[in-house]
Parts: sequence; C-alpha cells; structure tokens
Amino acid sequence: MQLGLVGLGKMGFNMRERLRRGGHEVIGYDTRAEISDVSTLTALAESLSAPRIVWVMVPSGAITTETIRSLADVLSAGDLVIDGGNSRYTDDLPHAELLGKKGIGYVDAGVSGGVWGLTEGYGLMVGGSDEDVARAMPIFDTLRPEGALEDGFVHAGPVGAGHFTKMVHNGIEYALMTAYSEGYEMLAAEDLVRDPQAVIQAWSNGTVVRSWLQQLLAKALKEDPGLGGISGYTEDSGEGRWTVEEAIRLRVPVPTIAGSLFDRFRSRQDDSPTMKAVAALRNQFGGHSVKSSQ
Repeated sequence: MQLGLVGLGKMGFNMRERLRRGGHEVIGYDTRAEISDVSTLTALAESLSAPRIVWVMVPSGAITTETIRSLADVLSAGDLVIDGGNSRYTDDLPHAELLGKKGIGYVDAGVSGGVWGLTEGYGLMVGGSDEDVARAMPIFDTLRPEGALEDGFVHAGPVGAGHFTKMVHNGIEYALMTAYSEGYEMLAAEDLVRDPQAVIQAWSNGTVVRSWLQQLLAKALKEDPGLGGISGYTEDSGEGRWTVEEAIRLRVPVPTIAGSLFDRFRSRQDDSPTMKAVAALRNQFGGHSVKSSQ
C-alpha cells in the first residue's frame, strides 16, 4: 500500500522504516532535507497516486493545524488524512471539518510505543468513520505488534475518540511511572534491601505488578545504578494535564493521575515553596526543628 508520511522525528522515522519492512511504499516529508524523500508537501502529493492517504506525525497544536491546512490545499476529494500525533481530541473535529469541505476524509490515531515501536510495534487507538478506518487498515495492521489480532489496535469511535483514548492512556502512564518510582525510592532507602535493581528486575515475571514500564525501570537502573547521571526535573507532554482537565469536566475523580501530574511540577523546583511552608507550619504548631537554607 502507498502512504505519504509527514514528520520524520523519533517516531515518524521509525514508522516509515517499519512500514517499508512490511512491504508498503512510504514517501516521507520532513523539513530536514537529509532525511526527507521529497522537498515540499506539494511534491509529496504529486508523488502519491490518487486516492491518497497521508499520515501526519508532527508536534501537536499549531504545527499540526498548519500542516493539515497545507494538506487541504494540495490534496483532492477522496483522499484521506490521518493525524497520528499527540493532538488534543478537541482539535480533531475542526480538522475533520476543514478537510471535509474539500471532500477529504480524516482519522485521528493515538499512537503508543515510543522509540521501541520499530521492533515491537505500536499500540493504536483510532477515531473516524468505519469507511475511512477500514481503508487504512493495511497500514494499521503493519504498525501494530505482530500477532496482535485482537490487541494492539482499537477503533475507539468517531472522530476524536482516538486522541481521547490516547490522552487517558498517557494519564494512566503518568500514574504508573510515579508508582514504580516511589516504590524504587522506598527500596533504595531501606538498608535491608541489598540490591533494589535486582528486586525490580525480579518483578518482571510472576508478579501482579510486572509491566513494560517496570522492565524499563529495571533496565535504567542496571545502566545507571542509583540514577546519579539523571536530573529529577521532569517535563509533561500536555496529555497528563488534558486528562485532569477532562476529568474535571466529566466529574470523574482521578486523584492518582492528578497527583502524578503535580509531582512533575514539583520536580522542577529546586526548593519547593510548598514544602518550605509545611516545614514552617510544623515548627509553629509543634515546635519541630527546621533546617536552615544556608
């Protein structure tokens, strides 16, 4: 099958390679000429046979919107655009309507798998019409993990459902990472535990907490015991925030996900004003000692 792919970053580059290994013809476009197959979006459109399918894999927000607007100008009725980036689901309907005015279909695809997707495959959550999703299924089947006939892919609903489910997926990811990391800190703090990395490694089989994230933590600790070469400063990609915001709108309590998001904010403070205030309060009401900042 033929596919145009816009955006050859960490994930897009590997997706192009996985699809090519699967027998698909992929023509990629990126602003970096050294990795791009064509020089412009117009050239990309001209290189594809109608009806075309173009997958967009660029950063969410204004860049995605501008890319879709540009594609609307160079594609034709009957073509299909798939947004596989981490767009907010509320952007999907406007994008679909913009393309729909030109007779161009739209599918939103949440993609999970990171840099491991090339070899392990990608988890896919898509939104769109039955017709548009069915048309792109050969692409989805190649991208998802091999042998995952019932797992690794879901047509979650109409336009917007793919990115909504990916948003919730990433909110859960925030919470899981925090839980594993808190557990590691407890293991490292207890002198009875000789090797925290070995404990986390042992959890990889036969335990109810085994997971890919747990295995990646074991790998990180093996490569850098004590994680001395890593700063605790942690960014958030936006989807954790969106999950909490949507939970408020839906009146769904998500204290664990919310707490993991706020932990990331706290990680960026060299000396937390909140914890300074907590220390001061403990001193005021209980006479507990405080440590000088000097």
